Amino acid sequence: MLSVLRVHLPSDIPIAGCDLLPYVLLRRPDSTITTDDVPESSPVDGYHLRCRWYRIQSDKRVAVCSVHPSEAATLQCLGCVKGKLPVAKSYHCSPKCFADAWRHHQVMHARAASCPQENGAEEDEPHLGHFNSGSVGGIEGALIGGNVLSNGSVFSSPARTPGSMDQVVNGDTWYEVGRGKTYTPTADDVGHVLKLECMAVDSSTGLAIAAASTVLTSRVIPAPSPTPRRLIPVNSLDGPLGLEMEGRIAAPGTFTVLSYNVLADLYATSDMYSYCPPWALSWAYRRQNLLREIVQYRADILCLQEVQSDHFEEFFSPELEKHGYAAVYKKKTAEVYTGTVYAIDGCATFYRRDRFSLVKKYEVEFNKAAQSLSEALVPSATKKAALSRLLKDNVALIVVLEARESGSTVDGQSATGKRGQLLCVANTHIHANPELKDVKLWQVHTLLKGLEKIAASADIPMLVAGDFNSVPTSAPHSLLATGRVDAAHPDLATDPLGILRPPSKLCHSLPLMSAYSAFGRLNGVGPTLDRQKRRMDSSSDEPFFTNCTRDFLGTLDYIFYTADSLGVESLLELLDEESLRKDTALPSPEWSSDHIALLAEFRWLRLDHENQSGRDPFPSLQREGGRLRT
Repeated sequence: MLSVLRVHLPSDIPIAGCDLLPYVLLRRPDSTITTDDVPESSPVDGYHLRCRWYRIQSDKRVAVCSVHPSEAATLQCLGCVKGKLPVAKSYHCSPKCFADAWRHHQVMHARAASCPQENGAEEDEPHLGHFNSGSVGGIEGALIGGNVLSNGSVFSSPARTPGSMDQVVNGDTWYEVGRGKTYTPTADDVGHVLKLECMAVDSSTGLAIAAASTVLTSRVIPAPSPTPRRLIPVNSLDGPLGLEMEGRIAAPGTFTVLSYNVLADLYATSDMYSYCPPWALSWAYRRQNLLREIVQYRADILCLQEVQSDHFEEFFSPELEKHGYAAVYKKKTAEVYTGTVYAIDGCATFYRRDRFSLVKKYEVEFNKAAQSLSEALVPSATKKAALSRLLKDNVALIVVLEARESGSTVDGQSATGKRGQLLCVANTHIHANPELKDVKLWQVHTLLKGLEKIAASADIPMLVAGDFNSVPTSAPHSLLATGRVDAAHPDLATDPLGILRPPSKLCHSLPLMSAYSAFGRLNGVGPTLDRQKRRMDSSSDEPFFTNCTRDFLGTLDYIFYTADSLGVESLLELLDEESLRKDTALPSPEWSSDHIALLAEFRWLRLDHENQSGRDPFPSLQREGGRLRT
């Protein structure tokens, strides 16, 4: 017979909109053990698995803490109420939680006062009544009276009459809400406990052959959502406050590029991020948040790092294809054991099919370049040391895209017979170990030399984006931003293999400039400019941070562009630390990666006249799919 041995949920805190996929261990009739589903449509020896999901019904109004969604709220910020901010952001579970988040509330209140048109609480989320007004350490708040729970939303499910498939257990009514192994909680489930019931069934009679195995969840919580970020025009910061991404129409002659390290699931472990709640690390939760965030930016080109290979195939590629994107992917050259399976991540570049078409793809495997470099080293002991130090499995993905003009054909040919503007986009993820400064610099230098070869064959605009794991004062950043590394740079002291000598070879001829340095270079007055400048490091003209963990806050991600052929029009607004940290230790679960997304809008400064004839501008390079030898 078929029997259920174990039922387990990855997290006992379900989140609205995020799939619940239980682990169900079965013993098949032939005594083999499996986690594969045995649905009614495909029984095994006359038996199948039946799964039912139930929700306990309650008439109580339910809400949860905006910082700790698994906790019931007991306080509401009166400043948020008065400022008509989304009610979901006003609730807290304790006086300490409220006090720790007060600086964040001050930022929200100030923004609400300066931009009143952006405010307004959701109509379906009324403010709770029965308050006892007071203060917490001088902070104006309200205690939620009685035994009413509170949260970023108040939920009360409509009354229902129990049906034939519902259950009444110990006076509690459990309403059936789903059939099948997987269930996605809805807004109606928020604030309620769910129950999964699994049993082996005789397919001929439809009767259970053993008692059901059940598992209960905690109350369903609403999915936290970060405050939307606006696109800030860099040429009129004293005018408009910023452009909302929703419904925005791109100006002629412009395009947008996003760079985002999405944090691969294989690295999002409780050991690595012990300060984050397990539900916030689960892939089922993060993938929905990531997709929602990426799609709302509506970028023409996406440069994503740490895209796990199975997630690229099963999630990112098919989901983004629905939104009009085509994709190119390059995975790293070695797998990582996660404790249960081997996994691998890499770089994925997506582009809108209605804006660009793919001309060529080049893959840079730094391991191959390391092997070539080691061959030139003698004696053999030095070769082994070089390979041990340089083989780090990082990669870069370079694509050459052709802009589609209005009325162009599938192959990019316009009605006039001319080709579209070409664009070279490099997407990379440089090695992370802070002790291996020489390896980081060598990888960046190797990538730039490869891009120089492309530039020598075709004078086209270039973008270099990604997670460079290098702060603005580092040698890799200096090489990218200035084209050289000073011989006295302290990073050059770490060079046990002598691969960085002489320092004069550490240079390139590409006219690269950091997109976000546009904020630092502008002069003017106005609240928008002042706010963005406060989030920039004036000593480097880079953001104060693009990466936020408990132990690190700094800039590692960049978008560089060739300044002789492209100009910056707009930039996605930067965040302040309080937007990410809502208490003293934790990055907020609203954000699904330890990196923030960077987005820049560019305009073409000149046309690539060489390409107007339609001839191949890359005669000296390998064809599409080949590897670029550096």
